Amino acid sequence: MQHPLSPSRIRSGLSLALCFCAFAWRAFAEGPDSIPNTFAPASTPTHEIFDLSLFALTVTGAIFVSVAALLTFVCIRYHNSRSNPTNEPPQVYGSLQVELAWTVIPILIVVVLFLTTARIIFAIQDEPEPANALNVTVIGHQFWWEFRYPSYGIVTANELHIPVSTPQQPEPTFLRLISADVDHSFWVPQLAGKTDLIPNHPNELWMDPHEPGLYLGQCAQFCGVEHAKMLIRVYADTPADFAAWIKDQQQPASNDPAVAVGRRIFETQACMVCHTIKGTRALGTVGPDLTHLMSRATLAAGAALNTPANLRAWVENPATFKPGCLMPAMHLSNQQVDALVAYLSTLR
Repeated sequence: MQHPLSPSRIRSGLSLALCFCAFAWRAFAEGPDSIPNTFAPASTPTHEIFDLSLFALTVTGAIFVSVAALLTFVCIRYHNSRSNPTNEPPQVYGSLQVELAWTVIPILIVVVLFLTTARIIFAIQDEPEPANALNVTVIGHQFWWEFRYPSYGIVTANELHIPVSTPQQPEPTFLRLISADVDHSFWVPQLAGKTDLIPNHPNELWMDPHEPGLYLGQCAQFCGVEHAKMLIRVYADTPADFAAWIKDQQQPASNDPAVAVGRRIFETQACMVCHTIKGTRALGTVGPDLTHLMSRATLAAGAALNTPANLRAWVENPATFKPGCLMPAMHLSNQQVDALVAYLSTLR
């Protein structure tokens, strides 16, 4: 039988402690992160949620420490005595003071937590929308995100660009959330709390990122086979970068004569039934708008990096990266796939 403090167990314990410390350091790091992180708030709503979480953790932690301390004291003080195994502490039956304490104190704790939580919820939900706020409509699809910017006439997919909001230049982003099919949930932990997208029931949330960078999130409501690969990328841009991105997205699609064969394939296959490319006959709305496909960092809602090789594999067989997605394989010849990918690669 292995000793409780054997070297192997000590090493295992130290390894777990180091992993916990590394996680804690990573979790509480500030600013944009490479993983969704609830412990590094980067906008006003998440700062309020984080403060509420710390308050609740402090209250429940104090309860845990108190109960553990009392339990430890009782176990040590009243453990079975070897000198007199029949000895038994005095038995108390009924105590008005004790019964009041364990009834009133929990009620007070629950009331305090409830009122504090309600105050934060209503403070976030009732935030007035300023005149300079950016409005974006978010539409959840199986299994990708559609982002519409009504003020700019822009439609894009899976990668949301919003401006940074600072105390000197506040510019929050208000999102209108709707679903095209089933229930989804929009969640970018560093920028806002989870909010559901329910068919025929629009919801709203707002965010005001304080630092530029990339913030990651995902659908937090099971919506089908490929729910786990329905990721969100939010780019918080500086005012200059956001203005440049808007200008680029408002441009028509590239029309390079060198890839005319690929464009003709796109317009004569089922691609045009599902996708839109501005300036072409393709006006489909079932799938993502591809007008500026190559301006995005990923394919298939974050399932793969947007590289020529991955784009070719995606066109040939979408199940390569996303089994169960609703985009079918088109069964094109190698020459057709090459021409089509060459055309899509010009859509920047």
